Amino acid sequence: MEEGLSCLAAACDPSALAAFCTDDSISAASTSDVQDRLSALELRVQQQEDEITVLKAALADVLRRLAISEDHVASVRKSAPSKGQPSLREAISMSCITNGSTGNRKTSHSSSVSVARKETLSSAAKSGTEKKKEKPPGQKEKKEDSHSNDQSAQTQASPSPQPSSQTLQTHRQTPESKSSAPAKSIKKSLTVEKAHGAWESSDDSRNKLMRVASTSKLISKVAKNADKHKDVVVSQAKMSTREKNSQEGEYIKMFMRGRPITMFIPSDVENYDDIRTELPPEKLKLEWVYGYRGRDCRANVYLLPTGEIVYFIASVVVLFNYEERTQRHYLGHTDCVKCLAVHPDKIRIATGQLAGVDKDGRPLQPHVRVWDSVSLATLQVIGLGTFERGVGCLDFSKADSGTHLCVIDDSNEHMLTVWDWQRKSKIAEIKTTNEVVLAVEFHPTDANTIITCGKSHIFFWTWSGNSLSRKQGIFGKYEKPKFVQCLAFLGNGDVLTGDSGGIILIWGKTTVEATPGKGAKGVYQISKQIKAHDGSVFTLCQMRNGMLLTGGGKDRKIILWDHDLNPEREIEVPDQYGTIRAVAEGKADQFLVGTSRNFVLRGTFNDGFVVEVQGHTDELWGLASHPFKDLFLTCAQDRQVCMWNSVDHTLEWTRLLDEPGHCADFHPSGAVVAIGTHSGRWFVLDAETRDLVSIHTDGNEQLSVMRYSVDGTLLAVGSHDNFIYLYVVTENGRKYSRYGKCTGHSSYITHLDWSPDNKYIMSNSGDYEILYWDIPSGCKLIRNRSDCKDIDWTTYTCVLGFQVFGVWPEGSDGTDINALVRSHNRKVIAVADDFCKVHLFQYPCSKPKAPSHKYSAHSSHVTNVSFTHSDGHLISTGGKDMSIIQWKLVEKVTLPPNDIVLDIGATKVPIPASENAVQPPAHLPQPFNEMNQNESVTGSSPASLESNLEQCAEQSEEQSEEHSEGSSLDPAEPSYEEPSNELSEEHSESTVTEEQQDNSPLS
Repeated sequence: MEEGLSCLAAACDPSALAAFCTDDSISAASTSDVQDRLSALELRVQQQEDEITVLKAALADVLRRLAISEDHVASVRKSAPSKGQPSLREAISMSCITNGSTGNRKTSHSSSVSVARKETLSSAAKSGTEKKKEKPPGQKEKKEDSHSNDQSAQTQASPSPQPSSQTLQTHRQTPESKSSAPAKSIKKSLTVEKAHGAWESSDDSRNKLMRVASTSKLISKVAKNADKHKDVVVSQAKMSTREKNSQEGEYIKMFMRGRPITMFIPSDVENYDDIRTELPPEKLKLEWVYGYRGRDCRANVYLLPTGEIVYFIASVVVLFNYEERTQRHYLGHTDCVKCLAVHPDKIRIATGQLAGVDKDGRPLQPHVRVWDSVSLATLQVIGLGTFERGVGCLDFSKADSGTHLCVIDDSNEHMLTVWDWQRKSKIAEIKTTNEVVLAVEFHPTDANTIITCGKSHIFFWTWSGNSLSRKQGIFGKYEKPKFVQCLAFLGNGDVLTGDSGGIILIWGKTTVEATPGKGAKGVYQISKQIKAHDGSVFTLCQMRNGMLLTGGGKDRKIILWDHDLNPEREIEVPDQYGTIRAVAEGKADQFLVGTSRNFVLRGTFNDGFVVEVQGHTDELWGLASHPFKDLFLTCAQDRQVCMWNSVDHTLEWTRLLDEPGHCADFHPSGAVVAIGTHSGRWFVLDAETRDLVSIHTDGNEQLSVMRYSVDGTLLAVGSHDNFIYLYVVTENGRKYSRYGKCTGHSSYITHLDWSPDNKYIMSNSGDYEILYWDIPSGCKLIRNRSDCKDIDWTTYTCVLGFQVFGVWPEGSDGTDINALVRSHNRKVIAVADDFCKVHLFQYPCSKPKAPSHKYSAHSSHVTNVSFTHSDGHLISTGGKDMSIIQWKLVEKVTLPPNDIVLDIGATKVPIPASENAVQPPAHLPQPFNEMNQNESVTGSSPASLESNLEQCAEQSEEQSEEHSEGSSLDPAEPSYEEPSNELSEEHSESTVTEEQQDNSPLS
């Protein structure tokens, strides 16, 4: 291999290559052409030299490891007893081996061991090699010999996946050890056989090490001389690091994509093995959802008889009472909700979702959920395995009181299916067209007629039994529009269509015999044409009194038409709200409007519009909480900066920046807020007046983090140009002067935190570095990172560090966690991940694969999380779903098993179960019994408390049914809970109203 490397280096020698390129026999071009070519080639050679240098180092390292591992195997074979081999310390894997087979090993019996144990063998040798090269060979060999007997004499197998020193039994395999690393994905199904002897050959071992070199491993290096008498064995390959560890301090080493991440253990941790991570007692409850999805949806705003507006954003369907300022939420969906239909009884609702993918790459199938808007209970889940890509549009039948449901999916053929939704049976199915289908409607009086429309077509379907037959609408002498956008019906059964040309067409069913040019009998034909809007007619709304509302696209007008379809009133939606996407009838003379800029408006023709719901219109990343007020700020790629009130759930103010915002932070005084953009510019705004205070520029790349020091005298700006820029801040955040620049990261800055004394900064980068900076000494990089292990950081937002590394999931590629924040009371950590989940961990979180509460509501990667100043709420932001979700932090008290907790405001009232008639159902699984005992309810009197307790018990029973039924309804829907100790929080409950509602499906 070394000969091959020398040949490769010689072949890529720049001087030889340059001589070759300047040879007259190669080219007859002019001298200038040759010089240009030479310069280009020299540049390429330099780049290749850099790559070859890295390759040489990697291969040399592999050779060193091979030599050491072979020596180690030989010494083990000499010193081991005949009935086994020395046990190796178990290393916990952050990801499974994905790019290689298990190889061939000689075995004496064929019991198997999980991949985590395979990685133990390789990673132990690897970790030892990395440190051995720093020691003289003599010292290294002496160290290995001195511990060989101790190691060979101890063998132990443990089912718990902890990074403490554990060993692998070679003479037997217990059921516990077989299940020590539960397989959660296909990757983890790989196994490797155990063996008494050594590797079969050096080639075998070389192949094994090469395969493992690129995987992520977590290696615990917590060994003390005082621990020799414990039931712990450390492999000989790692014993050489003990001396160095005792001088520098103990540390944990985690591997992410092959890169080692070293985290030193603080001095106050006496024994790392004694650390335990458990589920935090605190939980989250969804309280409020900010935003509405109107940009790419239509007909998705309705008023219910309860006085609530129903609409959706992300994977949440929101029921918003604008008079009482309360929200309830249906949380049954697993990905983006795309369409919505209301049953004729105005109580039941059907919502359709897109296809998704879970964190293990398994598909989440598109489907329709029918649910009760009063109880939020799921009544039926339809179409699992039937729909492709997503559900485009749907409608309940009207002539038969909503017994049937028609659905069009997003497949290439846009399949039309008709369902008896209560029986969950598909009655008919047919391909519609390869063109876009925008709407589907049942005829209100003819139960056997279904109408679809879309790009350049309108189809009238006759439904008979399990068959559907199509008749195409004939435009005849009228111009055929590019898009037929929407449908409505007159009282006489005629069909109204609005199209992209601003035309309303009235379609009547012919009753005459077939004549040339008029089509056959029974075919719908155009009886009248009305020019309604400039631009498209985007939505039609038939009112209770028989009049018609139309919404225009380009002209943004809403027009009221009388019974003869003459325009009666009109009003224009202001330009800042965007074009009209949905119009629905409201209370009295009011109407509701959904717009393309994600506003829900309530208006009348006399008084104009009132904004009820609003949000961002592009990907959302920036989030900051006010230091002492119930306010938080968001900024997004739509260039909007929004200040929200977390108590009133209202928008305080908004301002449009010149550039997309990406990150933000409040000055500790609360007077100003700094906002970083995608171009390197950053703005300082007055937090009260939103006036511009200051503008600065650092580099020309995206700014990823803004962070003030605890006293507000310094500001650190992390950039994608790999630098951290430091500013001195004066005049209460209104004046900034450059102090210095931290240079040393090899990738873009992702997160940073200050120490309480303003002297140090901890930072993370895109290539998983953890670096520390001495600010008073000129922003110098601290070489000895163990010196910073005991710093108590003012904030903790870095995603890599000893106190938080346990939040990383197994198999992570290093980008799975977008944001992390520690609560101000230092009890919990909130995590935003790439799989649409918000997690709540206990702080500190210093053990791998720590348990967490998981919460679903977002339908895109969660980009940021932030606790409010009092830790009463957590704010999370979605990326592509553009949603802002406010969670209430609910703290539980520990009580005896027979007590039930009542959470009345901030006062916890324990009520002995003996005094209550409500008991958890005995047949519930243990996790749900615990949930039943710990669930908090609100009330104002003993009677209401008792009724609420009864309701809580009933809902817990329904929730357990939901989990059991959910597995049968959707086999592809993953279970995100930990097998042993984690409760699923996938279907959170509404917490705004006093009466807690559950969204579990009925059995």
